[in-house]
Amino acid sequence: MFRSMLNLALLVSLAVPALAESIPDTASRALADNPALFSSDGFRQDRYRSPTPEAAPGATTIDTPGLQAMLAERPDLVLIDVINAEYRHDRFLQDEPHHTIPKAHWLPNTGKGQIDALWKNYLLDNLARLTGDRPDQPVVVFCKSDCWLSWNAVKRITEAGYSHVYWYKDGIDSWMGAGLPTRIADPVKPTHS
Repeated sequence: MFRSMLNLALLVSLAVPALAESIPDTASRALADNPALFSSDGFRQDRYRSPTPEAAPGATTIDTPGLQAMLAERPDLVLIDVINAEYRHDRFLQDEPHHTIPKAHWLPNTGKGQIDALWKNYLLDNLARLTGDRPDQPVVVFCKSDCWLSWNAVKRITEAGYSHVYWYKDGIDSWMGAGLPTRIADPVKPTHS
């Protein structure tokens, strides 16, 4: 038993430096503090509501005034809300209305650290549809403030080849806190049901 634990500790200590090189510096520090929070490919897998880094891989971080300006300048801007929603028996379960930014498309469960191929395809198929299959189309991803779900989704989207990705790190709670309008949204229905 002790030998197994020692081997596991050795494997983790060898894997952490290589993994830390693949994610931004502040995320690297979080990884070094607790490697179990990240998958081997650098996605946050637990404690999604905790302090996030200043940047997400391959994306530009924007704040509330920056998002407002982008919305005014780019009517074709694609907004993706990745706040989770329980999904059972081919439907999303909601106990209360979901408020989001006007024009946002709610693609829940796509920011988890580990997602199966069906949820990854749900994200990427909807993204292709919403962007007209143009990887250079500007896309803004958000959830709540201090939420790793949007960080993970940004990483997944940029790894899929999208080149103009923006991370609204402050999220819907900051948008609402600024007194900006919202709308009630339903999640985009998966076709993999």
